[in-house]
Amino acid sequence: MKREIPFFDITRQNVYLKEKLVAEISTLIDSGKFILGENVKAFEGEMAQYCGKEYAVGVANGSDALFLSLLAYDIKPGDEVITSPFTFYATAGAILRTGAVPVFVDIDDTFNINTDLIEAKITDKTKAIMPVHLFGRMADMEQVYDIANKYGLSVVEDAAQSCGGVNTACLSFFPTKNLGCFGDGGMVVTDDQDVAEKIRLLRVHGAKHKYHHELPGINSRLDEIQAVILRHKLPYLDGWIARRREIAQIYNSVLGLPDIDSVYNQYTIQVNGRDELQTYLKEQGIGSAIYYPVPLHLQKVFKGKEGDFPEAERVCQRVLSLPIYPELTDKEVSHVAQSCSYWCGEMGQKPYKGVA
Repeated sequence: MKREIPFFDITRQNVYLKEKLVAEISTLIDSGKFILGENVKAFEGEMAQYCGKEYAVGVANGSDALFLSLLAYDIKPGDEVITSPFTFYATAGAILRTGAVPVFVDIDDTFNINTDLIEAKITDKTKAIMPVHLFGRMADMEQVYDIANKYGLSVVEDAAQSCGGVNTACLSFFPTKNLGCFGDGGMVVTDDQDVAEKIRLLRVHGAKHKYHHELPGINSRLDEIQAVILRHKLPYLDGWIARRREIAQIYNSVLGLPDIDSVYNQYTIQVNGRDELQTYLKEQGIGSAIYYPVPLHLQKVFKGKEGDFPEAERVCQRVLSLPIYPELTDKEVSHVAQSCSYWCGEMGQKPYKGVA
């Protein structure tokens, strides 16, 4: 009988958290305080401290964290924001929501934006850079900030997949993230007091005082119940990340890939014949996922053309993400790694540079 190893299984984590969470949620229900209450405020303080930032502002989801950060930096219609074409839609979608124009820059072998190519895309309309820390691996922020300072640009970091890393700015607490809630949730962490205060205003319809609106904001508040869940999970985060790294080291050892500095929201390899490998793994009872099958510039909404960003287009044909949640057993991890290695050997393929 084949082992069934799902690509992601949050129920394993919930088993040992459930009793305490149910008790804490029950206490919240009895309080009747569900909107921007004590738990949201406490969690904001805890996350600011965890991330080494002065301020943290809870919002409804990671997409809003990006959008509201852009608004806080006064990004307006017609402005240009530089970002990566190899990421989830929400990154560039947040730029579109402001009326600004996403300007894509190709990636390097880390799957992140190629910082050597950024300056060539800067025009008099460029107002910000939005790097993405994809799969849990940090972009080259030293070079990004050097460029931003040189041209007077704002920087909004998409750290939705790198909670537990460094230099974070916009976080997502979607259930599949390293720190996930039981629905949607997001946060902006920053050292800029003006930005933090502006996002606090924007998340409640732009009103500092009820019914007195100063800015065209939106309704984007981190839910009190989600804050309870996230507060309970936060003390486990470093341990969960450590386990993800252990799993990655096993994969790297078996597949002959280098260790990298990552918090491993995903463990992603490149391989020729990716679709065939995914089919084989499925036959072995092993789940996997493709992040991402189509780069953003080739999505209909962005109207790009093939060949514009060759590295992003190339990896979209070759990337495959393997299971890497903390509750996987060593036996399961070994089965995944050995199955992948066996197929590669039989097919004369080798996973190669670009693991994240």
